[in-house]
Amino acid sequence: MTQSPKTPLLDQVTFPADLRKLEDRDLPQLAREVRDEMIDAVSRTGGHLGAGLGVVELTIAIHSVFNTPDDRLIFDVGHQCYPHKILTGRRDRIRTLRQENGLSGFTRRAESEYDPFGAAHSSTSISAGLGMAVAADIDKTDRRVIAVIGDGALSAGMAYEALNNAGALDARLIVILNDNDMSIAPPTGAMSAYLARLASGRTYMGFRDFGKKLTAYLGKNVDRAITRAVEHARGYVTGGTMFEEMGFYHIGPIDGHSFDHLLPVLRNVRDNANGPVLIHVVTQKGKGYPPAEAAADKYHGVNKFDVITGAQAKVKPNAPSYTNVFAETLIQEATLDDRVVGITAAMPTGTGLDKFAEIFPSRCFDVGIAEQHAVTFAAGLATEGFKPFAALYSTFLQRAYDQVVHDVAIQGLPVRFPIDRAGFVGADGPTHAGSFDTAFLATLPGFVVMAAADEAELKHMVRTAVAYDAGPISFRYPRGEGIGVDMPERGHILEIGKGRIVKEGTKVALLSFGTRLADCLLAAEDLDAAGLSTTVADARFAKPLDHALIRQLARHHEILITVEEGSVGGFGSQVMQFMAMDGLLDRGLKVRTLVMPDIWMEQAKPEAMIAHAGLDRAGIVSTVFNALGRSVAVGVAG
Repeated sequence: MTQSPKTPLLDQVTFPADLRKLEDRDLPQLAREVRDEMIDAVSRTGGHLGAGLGVVELTIAIHSVFNTPDDRLIFDVGHQCYPHKILTGRRDRIRTLRQENGLSGFTRRAESEYDPFGAAHSSTSISAGLGMAVAADIDKTDRRVIAVIGDGALSAGMAYEALNNAGALDARLIVILNDNDMSIAPPTGAMSAYLARLASGRTYMGFRDFGKKLTAYLGKNVDRAITRAVEHARGYVTGGTMFEEMGFYHIGPIDGHSFDHLLPVLRNVRDNANGPVLIHVVTQKGKGYPPAEAAADKYHGVNKFDVITGAQAKVKPNAPSYTNVFAETLIQEATLDDRVVGITAAMPTGTGLDKFAEIFPSRCFDVGIAEQHAVTFAAGLATEGFKPFAALYSTFLQRAYDQVVHDVAIQGLPVRFPIDRAGFVGADGPTHAGSFDTAFLATLPGFVVMAAADEAELKHMVRTAVAYDAGPISFRYPRGEGIGVDMPERGHILEIGKGRIVKEGTKVALLSFGTRLADCLLAAEDLDAAGLSTTVADARFAKPLDHALIRQLARHHEILITVEEGSVGGFGSQVMQFMAMDGLLDRGLKVRTLVMPDIWMEQAKPEAMIAHAGLDRAGIVSTVFNALGRSVAVGVAG
């Protein structure tokens, strides 16, 4: 198909089948149009911009060469999937990205047949792809499987486990290493492209397979020796790598923005490869949009922005963010205690530890996308008398649960766990919601589990964690701004396992764990106005529980409501277990536990998610009236 340069091509491409009708010479124009479409969409919704801009040509090339969706294409993490969504029937909804009832910011199986695997956490693509490749082999289908993984994701051990397994199985799997930081090796121009085409061609691949075909005659050891000899010989021409040692046929590096380089290699691999292949592609994050190219983070994640200037919309904060309060408090405490150490897993800015690193560079460690290692690394530091703070998002701490159990908790090591993004996180949806940390930590013997009700409480908890050496301790806090409370000059050390009464009443008791305390206080105003005298308490600790406080609330109130922005099985379950064993449920006390709904809640604004969960002022009031068998009075909680 030949098009005038002035004729929009993207309007003619709804699905990859339409893309495959285009001539190779049309693809650069299509890439420009996809890039413009993506920039305009993200300028309106916010989201992950730089990664997607860097893979426009690569995405087009893959869909042009391979028969998706029958051939499976898996994007690691999914940050870079926006061009993919534009080309796979979702362009008409691309301006709903990360909005309520809109498109997910990641690949999602329920959204499209072109998304064979949902990916929002990194380093899963090769494992999933290998499973699909083995399934195709068992089913004796000619399906190709392509996994696109970034160089940063290779810092996670899971990626290497999958590479090792794929090489051992000699699986027909294509892994495309998207090297957007040039952290492995840059391409070397025309010669590099020529060698990549040569290495991906039938002749070289035939030599590699030659050794395998001799197995029946010469035995397995000889076969392996011949195969390795061919690969080592090729290494003198194209550069041998560790991927070759793991059983992959390695091609590249090649220019990921040149169709002249991408298309011949992908076609050669499609037509000739019968085992695991790794194609090393170098791209530029933020490619094609000057403000993103110039930014230090290449516009990885952005708010809404002006397309012309690149200026992002700024929300004027009324209070410091919880993340900043944590970072500044940790710096304050580290100034007074040289045993305090900070650890992050590829999220220095997100956790605030970039600020800590500026002051204490020798005491701050970014271990890469390696949460399991981060936790055990922290455990090792703790054995030597240091005070490690392993700062992780709640959703990423899940990836290191065995290390938390085995390497930290069982040994009683005093590792500190600041847990950011606790609770609903809005646009990133269920994959990033901080739902389960209270539940999975509070089950562990000897673990101290805290939640900050506001930014002042967070400051107290950082200092408490610094001072606590008896075992592991955690404290959770949400994304976003605090509520603007007065801040102490320095936090004070909390008594372990002791909560506090914030407001006293006689009939209803609201026991909050974490930042739902503010809504509990607002709900108490409505309940008092309706003649229901209400006590509000801040538990502070899910473990150990404040038994005296719970007994007091249970014995002197008709209704007890626990409130938390966490899953079933968390703080409320701990309270119910204690009350059942202590006999506090035997006197007819009405108890309700307010938690996140037991569903995967899709993205929306956090306040909308909280309201839907019944964890806001109105939801708390409604729960009290329902427990009493009464209708909510007109004007209450409104």
